[in-house]
Parts: sequence; structure tokens; C-alpha cells
Amino acid sequence: MARTNRERATVAVKLRLMRMGKKKQPTYRVVAADSRKARNGRFIEVVGFYDPRQDPSVIEIETERAVHWLQHGAQPSERVKKLLQISGAWESFSGEAFVPPEPKAKKKEEAAEEVVEEVVEEAAEEVVEEVVEEAAEEEEENQ
Repeated sequence: MARTNRERATVAVKLRLMRMGKKKQPTYRVVAADSRKARNGRFIEVVGFYDPRQDPSVIEIETERAVHWLQHGAQPSERVKKLLQISGAWESFSGEAFVPPEPKAKKKEEAAEEVVEEVVEEAAEEVVEEVVEEAAEEEEENQ
């Protein structure tokens, strides 16, 4: 049965990642695809590119096309939503500004500094207690 122009098939479109690259060297395309298709199956349009192996990660999103698909009801996967937020396309769509989280390395450094400070304080208290005890012993000997 052939469809006419008025009868359009409704498709559940998702914005998701399509894995590319060699074994153990992934790169991804951000694609608009039918949600029923396989991860690396047929897609409707390539919307961007993501390379997590670079430092910092390379994220190239065609904002205009991503916003177009979002406005037409496409649902982004969790990772793609994060990439859209980072690239600024999500802000263009929803108006929500993205505040990037602080890098984890800084948190680890801060935690390490706090531990060092606690150890130094404890050591200083022990030294002060020893000095006070020695002073008390000297006073007893002098009397």
C-alpha cells in the first residue's frame, strides 16, 4: 500500500551516539535515528561528532540541526543531552544555561590538602602537649 503526501509515517526519533573508529579507539557520530533501529544501524541525519579520546574531548555539534530535531520532538540520549549542553545547542533549544561541573582532579587535590592540614594540626598538638609535659616536669624538679 503506497502512502500519499498527506499520509506521513510518524517515527520516534532519537538523538544518539553511533560508534565509529577502530577497536579500542572509539569515536562517535551524533545522529538523528529511528529509535527502533540498531545503535549503528540506519540513521536519518548526522548532527555532530564526538571524540572522547582527545584531551580535552572534541565535540562538534551542528547547533541549527540539533535544535531543529529537538523542536520536532526528537529525544536525546543521556550522553547526547550532556554533549548538547556542553556545546551550547541545548541552551539554544531550552534556554537553560549550562554550568559545567568542577573537574574531579581539583576535588581530589582539595581533599588531599585537607588531609595534610589535619595531619599537621594533629602533629602540632602532640608537640605542644610534649613541650607542656616537659615544662611541668622541669618545674617539679626545680622545686
